[in-house]
Amino acid sequence: MTHAIYTRLASSLNGLATAAFLTLVGSTLALAQDAVVATLPQDIHFEGHAGAVGLATLYGDPKKAGVFLERVKIPAGYKIMPHWHGETRMAVVLSGTLYYANGDQWDESKFRAYPPGSFLIEPAKISHFAMAKDGEVVLQATSVGPSSTVRIEQAKK
Repeated sequence: MTHAIYTRLASSLNGLATAAFLTLVGSTLALAQDAVVATLPQDIHFEGHAGAVGLATLYGDPKKAGVFLERVKIPAGYKIMPHWHGETRMAVVLSGTLYYANGDQWDESKFRAYPPGSFLIEPAKISHFAMAKDGEVVLQATSVGPSSTVRIEQAKK
């Protein structure tokens, strides 16, 4: 039974990834004809409170319709509690090891470690949570906006 669920999910994710890729490529090709976008590492400035997740939008505007690309910096020990996004997101771990799992309730036993170079696709409305357990983590995430995040209330213990 579990294998069948994962097989269907994997098939759906492959189709979703292909559709997202084609959408992004089409948008990127239109942009490539108009301008070059180049940002050096020292010019990337993260916004957010000290000790919390920092965001740097490198392309587009997550609040508007269209492709956007963000860098996400997660400080060491920081927990990203269960939530979901209204849009599909694709992410690459650039540095550190991301501990990531799916589900509505925080459960570290579900974590899988994703080292630098790992690629993740988060389909829209799939609950997930993460942690920068071993040290700071930097991700690069791409999606098509407008972006939304819905936090999931945690059961009281």
